[in-house]
Amino acid sequence: MKIAMIGTGYVGLVSGVCFSDFGHEVVCVDKDAGKIARLEQGEVPIYEPGLDRLMERNVEAGRLTFTTDLGKALQGVDAVFIAVGTPTRRGDGHADLTYVMAAAEEVAKLAPNGVVIVTKSTVPVGTNRKVAETVRAANPDLDFDVASNPEFLREGAAIDDFMKPDRVVVGVESERAAKVMSDIYRPLYLRDFPIVTTDLESAEMIKYAANAFLAIKITFINEVAALCEKVGADVKQVSRGMGLDGRIGPKFLHAGPGYGGSCFPKDTKALARIGQEYASPMRITETVIDVNEDIKRRMIGKLKDLCGDDFNGKRVAVLGVTFKPNTDDMRDAPALTIVPALVGGGAEVRVCDPQGKREGERLLPGVSWIADPYEAAKDADLLVILTEWNEFRAVDLEVMSRTMRRAAMADLRNVYDPEDVSAAGFEAYVGIGRNGFGA
Repeated sequence: MKIAMIGTGYVGLVSGVCFSDFGHEVVCVDKDAGKIARLEQGEVPIYEPGLDRLMERNVEAGRLTFTTDLGKALQGVDAVFIAVGTPTRRGDGHADLTYVMAAAEEVAKLAPNGVVIVTKSTVPVGTNRKVAETVRAANPDLDFDVASNPEFLREGAAIDDFMKPDRVVVGVESERAAKVMSDIYRPLYLRDFPIVTTDLESAEMIKYAANAFLAIKITFINEVAALCEKVGADVKQVSRGMGLDGRIGPKFLHAGPGYGGSCFPKDTKALARIGQEYASPMRITETVIDVNEDIKRRMIGKLKDLCGDDFNGKRVAVLGVTFKPNTDDMRDAPALTIVPALVGGGAEVRVCDPQGKREGERLLPGVSWIADPYEAAKDADLLVILTEWNEFRAVDLEVMSRTMRRAAMADLRNVYDPEDVSAAGFEAYVGIGRNGFGA
């Protein structure tokens, strides 16, 4: 199959590279000439473990190319995937479909007859029908089909998620579109991975419903954690006891400083907005959005308690600022709420993150970037673990505590056991949903 992938952001690039590894001929298209030039030179513009090697292999095999020329990319294609951004629209919380519709209009003028136009971007219910209307208006003579194929890629584990998915969701209306999508995903079908074929609206809704449910699960355990702190329970034990119930499961029951990233904040807001538009309020989702912001702000209170209710003049070492480990993504990360509060309160903030500096330098002004966690903690009054990178799971706490001006730790990911922290010489500790000391 010949595939064109419009957009070389996270979803488009990962999908395009993985499709080429299936054996398809893939052309990735982007209007950013600088980005295409870097890709042609073998430079991956995002951090995703293993993506650079997979891309290099398929480029060398001749299955994967990059271009800014959409007309050239669409020559002879069986399917064109739209994988452009759908950011939250300012003012109303809805997904901004400007880029999706612009891509659809351009495709309409250049694509061959028989093409299947596939929406890979996360879009509100009804968008694929709007895409079809846009294409027909731009080129009434084009013979085409539309399909919805939402992505379910976890940043940091995207290649595994693509190659070994829990399921692939495909929304179609015609046998031709179903056949093309079946051929594209044939390598997964042959290995018995579930391919869920639905109508267009159901495919669009599955994406939002899945992400909203996971956000609900995260927010629920974070609220439980706050209650655990009041009653003296340990949220890690509570989470384990809950997760062993087969109806609940253990995933997404890890208490922390609130969810962030490119999907959950955007998609929960979009789902809430869809509910409002159709007079069917998503009240649980709306509450989750509010509570998640409250959770991030509650973390600031924890840090203040460890600093004598005053950040001014304190030196704070922050380990991790990306929204999760194994990514460079800072979108809606808890760090974007917590770190500015430290800086605004007069603290000297030293940040250590294996991949966060590229985005963080722009998003977190007024901080120092330190490559080594021990150097970041030197002479600090507070150590904050904000992202659970593996590099931060096995630091020598005893060595670190001896170099700090005041050995206090805010473990906002519950990486360390309080008893181990105390034994290592720390005089104060707070975690999430568990008993601390010295604060």
